[in-house]
Amino acid sequence: MAGYPLEDLYREVAFIAFYFHWSRADILNLEHGERQHWIGEIADLVRGELGE
Repeated sequence: MAGYPLEDLYREVAFIAFYFHWSRADILNLEHGERQHWIGEIADLVRGELGE
């Protein structure tokens, strides 16, 4: 992904994989916007579990 910070991509993949147990290949096949959407969904779930 030219122009997208590699460390950010690693963080996104790790975050989604940790919570949803999706494969690295499946996560990398997502468009950036869709990956960001799933990160938001996970964050909402985590906030709900923490009562925030």
